[in-house]
Amino acid sequence: MRAGGGASLRPAPLPPATSSATATLLVLASVAMPAPRLAHLRRRRLLLPSRSAAPLHPLAPNPGRPLPGPAPLLLPPRAMAGAAHAGVVTGSAEYEEVLGCLASLITQKVRADTGNRGNQWELMPKYVKILELEKPIAQLKVVHVAGTKGKGSTCTFTESILRSCGFRTGLFTSPHLMDVRERFRLDGLDISEEKFIRYFWWCWNRLKDKTGDDVPMPAYFRFLALLAFKIFSDEQVDVAVLEVGLGGKYDATNVVRAPVVCGISSLGYDHMEILGNTLGEIAGEKAGILKKGVPAYTVPQPEEAMSVLMRRASELGVSLQVVEPLDPQKLEDQPLGLHGEHQYMNAGLAVALANTWLERQGHLDRIHVNHSDTLPDQFIKGLSSAYLPGRAQIVPDPQVNSENDDSDNSSLVFYLDGAHSPESMEMCARWFAYVTNNDRIQPVSLEQPQTNRNSRKILLFNCMTVRDPQRLLPRLLDTCDQNGLHFEQALFVPNQSQYNKLGSLASPPSEREQIDLSWQLSLQRVWESLPRSNKGLSGASRTSSVFESLPLAIQWLRETAQQNQSIQFQVLVTGSLHLVGDVLRLLKK
Repeated sequence: MRAGGGASLRPAPLPPATSSATATLLVLASVAMPAPRLAHLRRRRLLLPSRSAAPLHPLAPNPGRPLPGPAPLLLPPRAMAGAAHAGVVTGSAEYEEVLGCLASLITQKVRADTGNRGNQWELMPKYVKILELEKPIAQLKVVHVAGTKGKGSTCTFTESILRSCGFRTGLFTSPHLMDVRERFRLDGLDISEEKFIRYFWWCWNRLKDKTGDDVPMPAYFRFLALLAFKIFSDEQVDVAVLEVGLGGKYDATNVVRAPVVCGISSLGYDHMEILGNTLGEIAGEKAGILKKGVPAYTVPQPEEAMSVLMRRASELGVSLQVVEPLDPQKLEDQPLGLHGEHQYMNAGLAVALANTWLERQGHLDRIHVNHSDTLPDQFIKGLSSAYLPGRAQIVPDPQVNSENDDSDNSSLVFYLDGAHSPESMEMCARWFAYVTNNDRIQPVSLEQPQTNRNSRKILLFNCMTVRDPQRLLPRLLDTCDQNGLHFEQALFVPNQSQYNKLGSLASPPSEREQIDLSWQLSLQRVWESLPRSNKGLSGASRTSSVFESLPLAIQWLRETAQQNQSIQFQVLVTGSLHLVGDVLRLLKK
């Protein structure tokens, strides 16, 4: 059977399967990859049909049915624009020592074991005092943003706008993808290794000297927040844009007592093991960043969440204003730097925050408006040039595509989005469907799914064990189905970073070590238990695999793409920002 308009699909070779109680263990036979390191578990005998097998294409249940015609792949002009900005660990001996010290602050406590009742949050003011940061923090001109979804994007937009207005900016976000220095941006660039090392030792040595049994060393994120305050203060930034790490009330960034303006992005169900099981409880934690006399903005929220936010704002005498999504016409035909329909919501909030910061600091004279129905020039520039890796990012594989710089013709392309909540899963699926299926093609009926004749959609997924895959995977799959997109297979992998010390390029464990894949196998079971779509998938089997490591999954994808160069493999990487970062790191090695 010929697939994809005459192209024969040839996967990397797989030997016959061996049955198992939970999954089938397969060992990939490959010259480039020694067999002992290539074990991966899965439920089906074949990951992709061989030359002689009839392909199980989800859109072609009838073996004689031709596949629909191709649709061009949309690659935004700046899809790869930020490659030079992404931090890559340099590996200097002193920097590795710093990373080792930071890693020692990561607690092994499972987050679900403790509620968010502060977890000794009262220690934060003591750390601030030890580092003599009370006055420096009070002098920072802070934009403080909490939320479930979009808070990092909102902060990125806000910083970019204010930088375009001519201000020296500091941006603190989390998590990082490849290098911890990504969390600290000065004037839009990751802090240099030299500066990071210098500020790190300044904070580390003082805290080591003054902490002990009564006041232990701060935990990982708290140390990073303290470090951010030191960096931004000493670097004399005009504005510090701070993204809350988790929650709000007890977050390390909430030692800021008088920010210039506060924002709360979209709220949803996430970190429920800490923040609460209802939207009302979650909103109550997020509202903890609101301060008396400080203007605050939010976006349209579910009624349960909005009522809590409004009540807390009323108690503080704060006018909490609701911002609508940004009208694209106000951008004068410029696209947002961060892609996806949902980013207009975050951009609208960022515009309100930046405008209020300028107004309260007496700098409205810095902006120039050409037309009353458009944004100021600096705002448009800031919104269109904003960059945040791992969110709706498109990366052609540099190894497979090394001889072909044309992304439209790349045979292996990764679509990376760190969505990890049900709502963000839906946004991620809509974006992936749009950029792979729905561009520059004629509309078709809902009954006729759209696909590229010469493309294959693959899901590469992992999520933290505190997440509920029963809430994530169905939302992802349903939204893809609604947009006429179907995955030919799903690959489940452990995060590579779980093997590595913080930020290093250490290797995963050798084959002699026991690798726990129980979580990935449970994700696979959830995936295979999901109901099949009625759009041509009834009766078709859903293919899925569990790989023992991310490098093995990447190498299998590369081998398969190299053996089927007439087909474009479009791989959606999602479920975890840590997974996205691990993929980016491997692609850049």
